Amino acid sequence: MQVYVEYALIENFCMDFTLLVAAKVAAKNPAKYGRIAIASVLGACFAVVYPLFGLSGAVGIIVKVVSGEAMCAVAGKYQSVKGYLKFTALFTAATFVVGGALIALFSLAGVSYKQGGGYVLSSVPVGIPLFAALVLALIIIRVRRKFVGNKNVSAYCKIYFKEKSAVCTAFYDSGNKVYLGGAPVSIIPSYIAEKLTDSQSIKTFAEIHTVAGKSKIPVFTAEKIEIDDGKSKITRQNVALGISPRHINKIVLHPDLSEVN
Repeated sequence: MQVYVEYALIENFCMDFTLLVAAKVAAKNPAKYGRIAIASVLGACFAVVYPLFGLSGAVGIIVKVVSGEAMCAVAGKYQSVKGYLKFTALFTAATFVVGGALIALFSLAGVSYKQGGGYVLSSVPVGIPLFAALVLALIIIRVRRKFVGNKNVSAYCKIYFKEKSAVCTAFYDSGNKVYLGGAPVSIIPSYIAEKLTDSQSIKTFAEIHTVAGKSKIPVFTAEKIEIDDGKSKITRQNVALGISPRHINKIVLHPDLSEVN
């Protein structure tokens, strides 16, 4: 089967992007889609030039594995090695599942295909329609959040820490029972914490309990936060804020903050 360079680049980019987004969603990684697009371009270029090296056997497998790990390193945003390993494992699993399913499908349908660079190329452009379906789904989600999602926003918060500030949507959660030294702790997304302070330098931790068990999260004290629920605006001084261990988009306000001082 003859494979054109342009076709191989487009097909591999679409497939890489789709698999990386699947890993991002499964791992709840906060990486932007721009990073994933850059990683997909690198992966597509590798898939095209890889056959030129004529590598085979154990060396070829090692090179393919390393290229996949490098692509995941570029695509994701990590706060720890554990996060990177989780993202890479999910990407690898998705690659094997999709690749195996395609080979089985092509074999049953009698469609010719070619394996190269760790991916499957065929006379049927599978990666392109998968990519198109993914983009359409992302557009629908973005539009829904824009026109419908705001109805679920309980409040907007502005956090002040030292000489920095950050704004994020928020909601009060009656299930938030996190306290540190008797002070209520609200939970903020990690990307908000990165704008305000260096999480690695935080030495105070609060214990939280979830369905999966209990764990500890880093906590820092903001000088002030302003909470605007659309009806009233309140200001709280010296508010304890915990950094969420998983990806969240909104601040989880402690219910005690809504009470009158």
